[in-house]
Amino acid sequence: MTVRVGVIGTGMIGEDHIRRMTAVLAGAAVTAITDVDKDRAAAVAERFGIQAVHATGRDVIADPGVDAVLVASWGPAHEEYVLASIAAGKPVFCEKPLATTPEACARILEAEAAAGRRLVQVGFMRRYDAGYRALKAAAGDGSIGAPLLAHMAHRNPAVPPTVTSEMAINDSVVHEIDVTRWLLGEEITAVMILAPRRSRFAAEGLQDPMVVVFRTASGVLVDDELSVNVRYGYDIQCEVVGETGNARLANGGAVAVTGEHGRATAVPADWRVRFADAYDEEFRAWIADVAAGRPPGGPSSWDGYAAAVVAGAAVRALRAPGWTDVPLRDRPVFYGVAGAAS
Repeated sequence: MTVRVGVIGTGMIGEDHIRRMTAVLAGAAVTAITDVDKDRAAAVAERFGIQAVHATGRDVIADPGVDAVLVASWGPAHEEYVLASIAAGKPVFCEKPLATTPEACARILEAEAAAGRRLVQVGFMRRYDAGYRALKAAAGDGSIGAPLLAHMAHRNPAVPPTVTSEMAINDSVVHEIDVTRWLLGEEITAVMILAPRRSRFAAEGLQDPMVVVFRTASGVLVDDELSVNVRYGYDIQCEVVGETGNARLANGGAVAVTGEHGRATAVPADWRVRFADAYDEEFRAWIADVAAGRPPGGPSSWDGYAAAVVAGAAVRALRAPGWTDVPLRDRPVFYGVAGAAS
């Protein structure tokens, strides 16, 4: 069957997903779209041959020609559209964040549980990256012993001057929050922020770089360097240190070239280049699950909720010395084994 997808939000990532489902992947057709920028939505519809351009996201969800919904609008609208999709009984893929507050995420948890089946997948695409999957296998198969530490780095070439420390945590660190939970298979219980010397490229209101430290339920410590104005490219790193060895993420499978000018390794220009294959795999899996009538196998509403709670604790930690506890509620049985990270 061809899954008919309605897309809410045709900005940069929404349009890229429309291209992906239209020109790259089999099994899906984008049949309806909307955006607050009506001219942009109309232009995207013309570019990709989409017939229905609706006035609102709720109109997309209600469209009988839509089997499943992709929410790629701005974050504050996510809760409304995810809840409406659940009420309509339609599978919904929501780009991160699931919602902008832990309370809003909790309302989604409750609505999905009341519906009696999992309908929501959250867009944490790193779980679909080949390098991260190999790293998770190494961390979990005993080949490096029990994980003790992890070192991560998230480096962007530049961000707009309007980006604040809080925004950097919610938009960037949230990926390492999810990766930490997923790689190690346990929840984050506390977070700490360390503030080194600021980059001269950091705008007012932005601590750049910052080091975010996580402590997990079993005591693993994870340090995440966030640098968002490095200029040279988009550089994502991760290493898990175990009792008897370590496993390190390669830089996007890049090839090191040695010549008369020395050795050089290309660094991706941005996130779309670095994780292009991961996005493809993420949507290939989601489309297959929807077509088969299965619950989505990717990150769940619980994962979106947990990420929001940890990110909220990290924001509080910006102004609090020492450890800030993560006030995570008990994991509902509906989402699997209590205390585990899916």
